[in-house]
Amino acid sequence: MARPATVGRGGEVEVVGGYRFDDPDGEVGVEAMLIGRGGAVFHVPVTYRSAPLEDAAEHLIGTTEHSVLGQRWVYDAAGDPVALACYGRALQGQQEQAVLEIYEGDTLVAVRDQTAQLRVEPTTAREAAPDVRLSRVVGDVEGRHRLVVTWPGGEGAVAATVS
Repeated sequence: MARPATVGRGGEVEVVGGYRFDDPDGEVGVEAMLIGRGGAVFHVPVTYRSAPLEDAAEHLIGTTEHSVLGQRWVYDAAGDPVALACYGRALQGQQEQAVLEIYEGDTLVAVRDQTAQLRVEPTTAREAAPDVRLSRVVGDVEGRHRLVVTWPGGEGAVAATVS
């Protein structure tokens, strides 16, 4: 169901939380930000890649320069198969969200939980390899199983199985 065009208009922009997944192959960064504005919380899932994703120009957000890793191509996660696979595994209970590791140079100095926590609802048996739908507005997605994010002050679904 689409939200009215007025959702989130006006007000201050605030990052209310975030989470990330580790790509099992260690190649693609998968991260989501939760952005509050005007009473709505927006779900902004992105991926970071070391090279352009073939046949995905319409999902390219832009490029950025990482201080250690160099140039990165940033994509809307809804158009990145690695991200969709991570969300699919999370909806099956097979992938946990990643912890945040803080480094100074090559030295790990701290490990922190993400500012938002994920859980699957309901916790009953899940289908294999589900088709995944990501929400743009937190809570604006339905499916047999939902990936629910909780942050200080709120919660809502950010992904669901479509099949």
